[in-house]
Amino acid sequence: MADATPTSSAGAPAAAGARPMHGTPEFLPAFVACVLAVKPLHRNFLERALAQITPEEMGELTAYVDHCRSRGLSIEYLAQCYVTIVTDMVREQMHLQKHGHYRHSTFAAVADDVYFDPHYMSRYMYGLALTSYLWPNHRALFRFFKETLPADRSGSYLEIGPGHGYFLKTAIARSAYDRFLGVDVSQTSIELTRDLVGASLPDGRELRLECADFLAADFAHGSFDAIVAGEVLEHVERPAAFLRKMRNVAAPGSFVFLTTCINAGALDHIHLFRNPDEVEELFTSCGFRVTRACICPYEGRTVAECLEEVLAINVAYVLEKVD
Repeated sequence: MADATPTSSAGAPAAAGARPMHGTPEFLPAFVACVLAVKPLHRNFLERALAQITPEEMGELTAYVDHCRSRGLSIEYLAQCYVTIVTDMVREQMHLQKHGHYRHSTFAAVADDVYFDPHYMSRYMYGLALTSYLWPNHRALFRFFKETLPADRSGSYLEIGPGHGYFLKTAIARSAYDRFLGVDVSQTSIELTRDLVGASLPDGRELRLECADFLAADFAHGSFDAIVAGEVLEHVERPAAFLRKMRNVAAPGSFVFLTTCINAGALDHIHLFRNPDEVEELFTSCGFRVTRACICPYEGRTVAECLEEVLAINVAYVLEKVD
């Protein structure tokens, strides 16, 4: 599991056996207790991670949990979803460190067990949404997205692989884009995103969600003013083809935001990036220029140490289309 180095130790998190932080939401002690009942060694990680959440982020996390509970999901179930993510990623990271490659290398090898299995995919997406707040690295990427997302641009926004829907929901709330399109290969993700975002948008703006393969979809050249692909590139067999199509459908001057990971084992990760330079060189070869970057090495390690020890690194980029 990828972590970011904590920037502060102020404030005690609401972990079992620890003094709750001021303003701790009522669900958090029960959630943490459920997680630690299964993963007691996860205590220190949760305590460090929870100490870094801002009041605004705690409010967003609380709102997301309230949304889930309004859909009949229990705190125990959400804890199980989170444990699923932790367990699967630890197992796959160990496989990567032992064998030097991900367990799978094709979409077909993982599709039925992940994207097309509604029970697993639901647990995966609910758990992954929680990591946007509970894992420092994922939280850093989410902060970077909110920081770099243009607030005053209009036009068409495309999100490839919205997954749990939280990035798309944030874009709708924080930007002035007029038309939003989310494309995902998983029908479960489409349904979760629609449920989170809602059926209609304020101010006459439009939202469409389609279950489709981005590479197979027919989009006009230069048709999107913003393109976001969070944690998608490591899930595709042909990242270069994926990026070239992104460039083709991006309008001149468009906002392009992409996250991926280096040496990060997961059940459905099929393309292994071994260092950030490899990712950035791929961008260049596909007609993009990096304008901003967020590189998050494993907790307590430098990027160089992560590369030597085969530990996960999370990365996010704002890209510019090169003419």
